[in-house]
Amino acid sequence: MAPNRGSGNKDLYVHEIDRSPAYHEFIQKLTAFHEKRGTSFEPEPRLPTMHGHVNVDLLKLYNAVIAKGGYDELNKVQKAWGALAAELGIHSVDSKGTGQLSFQLKQDFYRYLAAYWIQDQYGKEPPPKEILEQQSCASKHGPVLTRTADNFKASAKRPGEETPTRDERPGESTPVSGSRASGRLREAPPQRVPFQPETGPSRQTRHASSQHSTPSANPTHNSHPPHTQHNQHLPQHHNSNNPLHVIQAQQAALRGASSSFVPTNPETASRLGEPFEPRPPISVPLRPVNTPGNNPVEFAKRQRQLRLQASGAPDVPTPHRPAIPGVGFEGPNIYMRCLQALRSGIPAEQAFALNHLVKISFERGDKYKFESFLGLAEGLIEKALEIGSLFYHIDWQISYFNDQDGSDISVLDGLDGTDDILERIEKLTPKAVLDYMQPAEFSDRLVRITEAILTIRNMVILMENAVYMADVYPLKDLLCIILHLPNLEMLVEIKNFALDIAEQLTPWLMLDSGDPLYRTLLSQLNSTDRGTILISLRAISRISVNLEATNKLQNVPPEVLQNIMDWLLLNDEELMDACLDFLYQYTAVVANVESLLKAVDMEHMVPHLVRLLAHGAKRVKEDRILEPEQKAPPTEEVAALPQDLHERLINTDEPQRCFHWLQSLFEEDAESHITQIAIWQAYQGSFGSLAGGETRNTLKAADFIRNVSHVFVNARAQIIRGPGEAQRFIIEGIRARPAPMDYETKEDYSRCQWVPANVPFTKKCSQFFLSGERMWHHILTAHLGVTINEDGKIEDKEIQTSCDWLDCYKYPPATAMKLSELARHIKTHIPPAQKRVLPDGGPEALAKRQRKSYITPAKTMTLAWEQTMVSRDERNPKAEQAGGIPLSAVLVLRNIARNVVKTESEEQLLKKHEMGEEGGGWNERLFRPVMVRLFEVMTENKAMASYITSLLQLVQDD
Repeated sequence: MAPNRGSGNKDLYVHEIDRSPAYHEFIQKLTAFHEKRGTSFEPEPRLPTMHGHVNVDLLKLYNAVIAKGGYDELNKVQKAWGALAAELGIHSVDSKGTGQLSFQLKQDFYRYLAAYWIQDQYGKEPPPKEILEQQSCASKHGPVLTRTADNFKASAKRPGEETPTRDERPGESTPVSGSRASGRLREAPPQRVPFQPETGPSRQTRHASSQHSTPSANPTHNSHPPHTQHNQHLPQHHNSNNPLHVIQAQQAALRGASSSFVPTNPETASRLGEPFEPRPPISVPLRPVNTPGNNPVEFAKRQRQLRLQASGAPDVPTPHRPAIPGVGFEGPNIYMRCLQALRSGIPAEQAFALNHLVKISFERGDKYKFESFLGLAEGLIEKALEIGSLFYHIDWQISYFNDQDGSDISVLDGLDGTDDILERIEKLTPKAVLDYMQPAEFSDRLVRITEAILTIRNMVILMENAVYMADVYPLKDLLCIILHLPNLEMLVEIKNFALDIAEQLTPWLMLDSGDPLYRTLLSQLNSTDRGTILISLRAISRISVNLEATNKLQNVPPEVLQNIMDWLLLNDEELMDACLDFLYQYTAVVANVESLLKAVDMEHMVPHLVRLLAHGAKRVKEDRILEPEQKAPPTEEVAALPQDLHERLINTDEPQRCFHWLQSLFEEDAESHITQIAIWQAYQGSFGSLAGGETRNTLKAADFIRNVSHVFVNARAQIIRGPGEAQRFIIEGIRARPAPMDYETKEDYSRCQWVPANVPFTKKCSQFFLSGERMWHHILTAHLGVTINEDGKIEDKEIQTSCDWLDCYKYPPATAMKLSELARHIKTHIPPAQKRVLPDGGPEALAKRQRKSYITPAKTMTLAWEQTMVSRDERNPKAEQAGGIPLSAVLVLRNIARNVVKTESEEQLLKKHEMGEEGGGWNERLFRPVMVRLFEVMTENKAMASYITSLLQLVQDD
């Protein structure tokens, strides 16, 4: 398991169970040990940690404790269990959680491993469970290795339960906190009453002196033993809100009266006695005592016995009342009640039992097992066999003796099964039964029989019950009898129940070609009912799946094979899946492939199976990013205004001219800015010459800066100063466009990147054009010096020139060429004509308007492939595994390709080929027409690629 990140980004090992053979062997030993000892055992106890709940590996815990000296040695070291938990990868968030976690880990070892540790490591008999597992793991009970019943009772006594002698009592100055190391609590110090000086008059009144002398006048009050005095005075719970004189009066009552005690002023009294809390009362269980008042009947009985004894009459026993049924005796539970009622043979009792068994098997099917109730399976089967007497003149009986002669066809072999059950059924004489009208007795019996079969069906869904019933041979006979009943509407439900039972049993059965149940299931494939066909195919395909034996599926009739081929053509995924499962099992045997070649047209079957490789396929497209998008850095350089745009803006009044100029040359960008002087100089460079000669109003710098915020809502003027820099006046939230934009059509201009050869420095042409045609005319006239005729035509003459477009190396030196040839090359540099973006142009137009010119789009590559049904592994969710109908189809094709070359038909076909006839073996004949499709599926379906590869290897090797 990958380490998790803890605090401080440290790798923390997280505890997990290592399910090795040694671990399973250890858990089995522990389970057997606790069963023998009679204690509960949890193989995987759970502990709450910082990474969620984890299951404890008891083997790792056991070995770790032994390595540290054992359980008793580990208890002697403080915080040893917390350190052990950290070593095992069991972590907590804080110290409080660590303490709780270490205690729970210690408790798990104490409950499940301590007794086994004593027996395994020291060969001793562990202490009884009453003083070990049933007690707490607190250290006050002492070590577990030397624990016995005697020393455990002595150590378990609480201090204070026995009154110590005078010599055993510690003095007041003796500290008692030293016993805390052994797990005991600190004893409370003796209570002291603070001294209160007398503040009353020295001469007392007669009434006061008589009251104060009353306790001393009665010497018997103080002559009681201490325990009786303590019981006479109920403890008073003090409250901080009580007046001090009330508290002192209570304390005086506890220690005895004093003739010199005078209540003091609570404001000047000491508060030392307020926190005192006396011990709460101890509840003592009391048993009622019989007295003539509360039990006069008992005393009258005693008086009568005494009179009889005094008179000398013989003692006559009192007659006992008969027990009232249902009173004082609960009887057996509902499970045993239903079992006994079912085996009683009484119709009313059986009706009660079957009604409850259906509910129990449905609601408690996970815990209701045949092996826990002996005779339940036999009782249900015997009840279900009564269905034969309803439709035939026979009463089926089960015999569990080996001395059968087979003369009575109604007696079934309960030990080894009835091999000739199908022949016996054929000999039966059916009764005349109406399908839609039956007598009341007939209907009641059919309902009870249906409930018995339904109970078996509900119970065998549990795997333990299916394994148990696989060895009950009368159940196989019962299924054969039910499935060969007449085709009546009233029996459809019962037959479906029988098929469900067969589907659960066949994985645990070995059925050969002559087995009656196997032959019965094959006969169901001739039915026209979809449910019958579907369940029968599943039951046959699952024969001996959970056993080591091979399901050979021999002697399948040719008409059944042809039916399966026809069902594959239906648009029924559930039925196709069942047919493919059957064919996968069937084609795994060479003899079955030989039968398949003779029964069906394989040359039509294989192409259909290849078509199923794409069943439910979806075309998936995914864009893979080759280069991420890039953002151009902002610049202070503002592009020159194109000539046509400049002519349009000259005739526009302010501030509209400023608005259009800003929209054409700038755009919003929250992360960029431009200095105010740069943008103002660019504006002055475009229209500054108009200030003197034109009569139109011109903007001042302050008004121009203010208009920027009107055009771009998020733009704002600011003053910034970096470390060691002077103040800069900027406009934040906008940046210059790399190329101008038409403020009306929102189309971008394209820049001419021709680098003239006659200039001293390499400098691109700085003119922008809205259409490619204008740029083409500009290159011809301005850079190539070609003259365009009045009619717009150009003479195709030979010129001596080169292509000076930026980063173009097509014609680096001057070359003599036709003008048409050079024109074809230059047009590759000119951008195509842009489509006009309408206001309501749809999502594509909206995306184009929202696209930022300073962002270079990412370079992507679109991948497309086919994806069929896949399943993902929980341990590796990214790994996709093929599944469903495509996987079953390729497995069937692979079986055919592997085994068809081993058949006799293959040898006969090769002999014909040697004699000069066309074609090779069966693989070439079957798979050559579909090879192209197989390679296509292998290429586009990633999950199926490995299976198709193995199939192609088998075909090509042949």
